[in-house]
Amino acid sequence: MQSIDRFFSISARGSTVGTEIRAGVTTFLTMAYILFVNPSILAATGMPAADVAIATALASAAATAMMGLYANFPFALAPGMGLNAYFTYGVVLGLGVSWQVALTAVFIEGLLFMALAVSGLRTRLLDAIPGVLKIATTIGIGLFLAIIGFKNAQWIVDHPATLVTLGSVREPSVYMSLLGILVIGALMVRQIKGAILVGILVITVLAWILGFASLPTALTSVPALPRETLLALDFSQIFNGALLTVIIAFFFVDVFDTAGTLVGVGRLGGFLDQEGRLPGADKAFLADATGTTVGALVGTSTVTSYIESAAGIEEGGRTGLTAVVVSLLFLLSLFFTPLFTAVPAMATAPALIVVGVFMMRSARDLEWQRMDDAIPAFLTAVGMPFTYSIAHGISLGIVSYVLLRVVSGQWRSIHPVMGVLSVLLIVYYGFKG
Repeated sequence: MQSIDRFFSISARGSTVGTEIRAGVTTFLTMAYILFVNPSILAATGMPAADVAIATALASAAATAMMGLYANFPFALAPGMGLNAYFTYGVVLGLGVSWQVALTAVFIEGLLFMALAVSGLRTRLLDAIPGVLKIATTIGIGLFLAIIGFKNAQWIVDHPATLVTLGSVREPSVYMSLLGILVIGALMVRQIKGAILVGILVITVLAWILGFASLPTALTSVPALPRETLLALDFSQIFNGALLTVIIAFFFVDVFDTAGTLVGVGRLGGFLDQEGRLPGADKAFLADATGTTVGALVGTSTVTSYIESAAGIEEGGRTGLTAVVVSLLFLLSLFFTPLFTAVPAMATAPALIVVGVFMMRSARDLEWQRMDDAIPAFLTAVGMPFTYSIAHGISLGIVSYVLLRVVSGQWRSIHPVMGVLSVLLIVYYGFKG
């Protein structure tokens, strides 16, 4: 026990082994919903849900273990919400590429992120992107998740005249998913840990009982590696221009989502220095990048740091032992793969919508009275759900930010990196037609 204490500096950070274990369990309960949601989303690409469930657990376990053992932070990681939706609806279904090619884009993005963390260029890139676009990206992903949740719940359906319209309220998925939101919301109001997970489980069990979804073939299984998604990369289209924008979008969102999460939970845990920076952030970034790379190899979308880590920090978690406990619980979840793949969309749709609520909190940090900030931020945020693409939303934001400052005489305030990005995007979309 003393060796564990010394390795993680538990006493030095004012914690105990018991506290760290409890914090790890708490963090896992608040984010375990990803084990149900990720297979549900990625299965729409044609990927086997069972393989995705295994890949989700393996990638999350590997990245979180590295965060704990290498970076010694109590932060947990898993496939990012929003990025998994973009992988499915924006890349595979939107661009018409195979899921193997999409995994390759994630793999390349992970390698780029890894190089960024190792080289120290991370800080320069983060400084180049204006804060308003970072905030707007979070908002846009929240809206993107919400519209996907509405679609999966059949609250909205397509319409030839209005594009979308209200679905039939008599459909089981409509009122069951609404019940799911009410259950999750009530639990959150009462500050009960794992509210999203409990909500998913409640609706799933009800759907099984009422015959709205098929029962799982088994509750447990012997852990195994993915059969079809393991090392299923396809490099045949890596020089495709459309795929290049996908890689950039994955990279952009991963970098800034991770940065925002690390700063947010780092502040909560008292890890930030006087300048608001996280000492050892490069190690944390490297753990995140490694998780993304490993995830692509086993068969899942981009892995990123989870804001739900704040739940464990609130329980007193201050060291990497918290993350190691989360990692072990992800490995334990491999025994329950059949259960994860039997969860219906009507049970996971409420989770997407509620996570969207979380992400909308960032809207309060924007100065809406400043039009040179508000307009690019708005275009970024609404561009994602309206075009069903994170990449298009980010592109709208970057180009509008630069052009608005040029025409308003503020061109000197534009960072050279932003100027180059906007020119490249204008050229790309111009040739794309």
